[in-house]
Amino acid sequence: MTLRLPVASSLRLAQKFLQEAEPAPAELSAEHKEALEELLRQIAGQAATAVGAAAGGEVKLNLATSTAPTWSPSAATSLFTRDEAGNPVTIEIQISAALAAALQPRPEVPAAAAAAPVDSVAPPPPATAASYERLRDVLLEVKIRFGSRRMLLRDVLALSAGVVVELDNQLNSPVDLLLDGRVVAQGEVVVVDGNYGLRVTQVLDSAPPS
Repeated sequence: MTLRLPVASSLRLAQKFLQEAEPAPAELSAEHKEALEELLRQIAGQAATAVGAAAGGEVKLNLATSTAPTWSPSAATSLFTRDEAGNPVTIEIQISAALAAALQPRPEVPAAAAAAPVDSVAPPPPATAASYERLRDVLLEVKIRFGSRRMLLRDVLALSAGVVVELDNQLNSPVDLLLDGRVVAQGEVVVVDGNYGLRVTQVLDSAPPS
């Protein structure tokens, strides 16, 4: 996958990262190029962390400069956004056919019909109470979600100490208790021995969706 930025967009992002004042120069300086590369490395690191959490493993994204690939025009798409002053910022994203194919969901292959056994085989015994008790000791990680919000790239780049990010959850609304990304309960936030806690007010149906 490649990212290609017009000079004007590269200058705006580099200036934002360096906290330089407008107007932008006509060409990218060596300092601007280093700032842009560092910004993209930080974005790649955050993206790798998010993808790894969703995939359940470690994901590494390596960043390197290269010439424009010779892929077909259908492999390219563009991301359009604006900075605080309303100036457009364009990022062209190109994905190779091999990567696009690897990202497609794979259809499930039906299991081959097994031949009728000559001798009947007894079904496996049901799980014993001891096995069930062992499962009850499995350690699971749960999280509390106060709320969420979708943010534009320019808003993320503008984050600094003291900035307030408004969430979609109103005051006194119940917060969510999540297990593996699914809401299993809701309740009120409390403080227990100096730590945050949750007083459960509602347990949601844990049955998987049909």
